[in-house]
Order: sequence, then C-alpha cells, then structure tokens
Amino acid sequence: MKLHSTETKQYQTVTAYDEDGVELNAIRFIHSLVVLPETEPAPWPVESFEALSAADFAQIDATQPDVVILGTGERQRFIHPKLIAALTARRIGVECMDNQAACRTYNILMAEGRKVALALIISPKS
Repeated sequence: MKLHSTETKQYQTVTAYDEDGVELNAIRFIHSLVVLPETEPAPWPVESFEALSAADFAQIDATQPDVVILGTGERQRFIHPKLIAALTARRIGVECMDNQAACRTYNILMAEGRKVALALIISPKS
C-alpha cells in the first residue's frame, strides 16, 4: 500500500509497505529492521517471531525510545513479557501489531513528535 507524503521529509517515514517489505523515504527494505524518526534504519537480526530473544530488544533499549511498535509480521502476535522485561522496567511501552498496522501507527506517532521505535520482523521468503 502506498501512503501519502506529509511534511516529515526530514524524518524516517514509512512511504509504502507490503507483505514482502517496507519503504522508508522511498527506499525499499526486505529484512527486519529498527526505525527511529531521526536516525538511519538499522538492520535487526531477527528472522522470525519465534526466534525473538531478550537480547534482540537490547538494541532497541539502547535507543531510549518512549514507545516501541513491534511489527510481528503478516499477523498480530503477542510477545512474552520476559522478552521485554528490560524495556518494561524502564517504563517503555511495547505494542504488538501486524506489520501493516505497525507502519501506520509509527507514522502517526512520529508525526506527533513522539520518540517512537518501529521494530519490524520481515521474514525472508523461501
């Protein structure tokens, strides 16, 4: 789905997404990544929801976001609380949703000026 452009060109904005990947400022990504409004997208070494570990969230915790939007792939799945315990202890909210909803929610929060992290699981196609 293509999204309309807004006055957020200086930020990392989701400009399109589909089941195989995501576009940030019209640049396509087909691997899992962590996105924050004011920094370049960072690869995230997660190949599937089942492979998530607490260590995967340390990369996100280091960015000190206010909230994390976790895109769990093609469908919404919920993370076990022990995997995000470090984030929860620092009062960082983690919201789980499918990738499409995660992209839309990230854009809204980013446009509001929130310090939001988008963590997308994009599984490689076999």
